[in-house]
Amino acid sequence: MVKHVIVWTLKAEYSDAEKAQIKKDIKEGLEGLKDKVPGIVEIKVYTDGLASSNADLILDSSFTDEAALAGYAVHPAHVEVATTKVRPYTAVRSCFDYEV
Repeated sequence: MVKHVIVWTLKAEYSDAEKAQIKKDIKEGLEGLKDKVPGIVEIKVYTDGLASSNADLILDSSFTDEAALAGYAVHPAHVEVATTKVRPYTAVRSCFDYEV
């Protein structure tokens, strides 16, 4: 199994209310891919970090194997979510992929 973890920081230009809606939309969009993209074992987005956090949200996902992760990256449903709900609103993205 392969884990795919991403941490994002939203752009500073958004109000707290706007950030809350953006995080909700990202969560719904990415978690909605579970039954659309082959090879996803689990996909969760966490948006309520503790005050000590220096990022706004995290994606914690698992895939059957590295090929499934590669397929996810280019799958049209994922590309749509990334293009419309994630990339326009994020300033910083850090990714860590590893085998379990």
